[in-house]
Amino acid sequence: MKILAYLETLDGALKKTAFETITAAQTLAKQSGGSVVGLVIGSADTAQAGVYGLADCLVAKHALLEKQSTSAFAETIAQAAKAENADVVILPASSTGKEIAPRLAVKLEAGLAPDTTAHEIVGGDLIATRPVYAGKARLKVKITTAKKVVTIRPNVFTAKKADAAATVANRDFAPNLSDNHVKATVTSVSRNIGKLDVSEADIIVSGGRGLKGPENFHLVESLAGTLGAAVGASRAVVDAGWRPHGEQVGQTGKTVSPTLYIAAGISGAIQHLAGMSSSKVIVAINKDKDAPIFQIADYGIVGDAFEVLPKLTEKVKSVVHR
Repeated sequence: MKILAYLETLDGALKKTAFETITAAQTLAKQSGGSVVGLVIGSADTAQAGVYGLADCLVAKHALLEKQSTSAFAETIAQAAKAENADVVILPASSTGKEIAPRLAVKLEAGLAPDTTAHEIVGGDLIATRPVYAGKARLKVKITTAKKVVTIRPNVFTAKKADAAATVANRDFAPNLSDNHVKATVTSVSRNIGKLDVSEADIIVSGGRGLKGPENFHLVESLAGTLGAAVGASRAVVDAGWRPHGEQVGQTGKTVSPTLYIAAGISGAIQHLAGMSSSKVIVAINKDKDAPIFQIADYGIVGDAFEVLPKLTEKVKSVVHR
């Protein structure tokens, strides 16, 4: 089984999701006795990929790819998959990956399993596991098409370094693109410098309406800063204009799977649970003992976030600074 792993980059460097994608692809390759080839779009330093066992990587370059059009990206990945005769294409379930994957599946006439958390080969078939019903159940799906496309949920496939690092052999790949493949052009990208992205963070501290106003989010930011965590928010908070949409966790925001998720003043509506219920450890802080968030929390603190957050922050500081 030949597996093509799409590796996301940022400012010429591989993102954390790229290493997770390599790990997922390598695991699947071992089960099937297959091989893995990576694909990066644009100039990027791929040397670090070798630490995770990747030895073969395509580097796609074309003037039209500089416009950052996901439709052009999908066409490039499709052409690479055909050129390599790949049976499976794995992408991260990031905002970009989620947009590319359906386009790619159509181009390859492939079955698509989105937002997967596990894979296995059974009788030559690929079986993928994905959460459904806002994370309350797990569904196993078998992709029956010859070509297969899967996206993996961030922070689920922990990136594993290979026993012996490989030397990455980069191969230039020139896709055949035209203006028809560019449906939209990215003219500029703005991001918060120095702030972690919730979709990639290992620890997230999120705040909800229980904080009563944007002026009180410093309590969440303080704890997040102490833990080296990303700041998240519920939909209600983002809709109210308290926090930027990039921090929204939930069904209409970002799906996250951190090692630790702390929810302060969040009741736990099903839309929010859909985005964070697969977190490894969930800590809920809410003064309503009947809040739905406590039903999935590993640890619950029934109390006022205005009192709990400062004390928790000070306690963490005392431990960290020992």
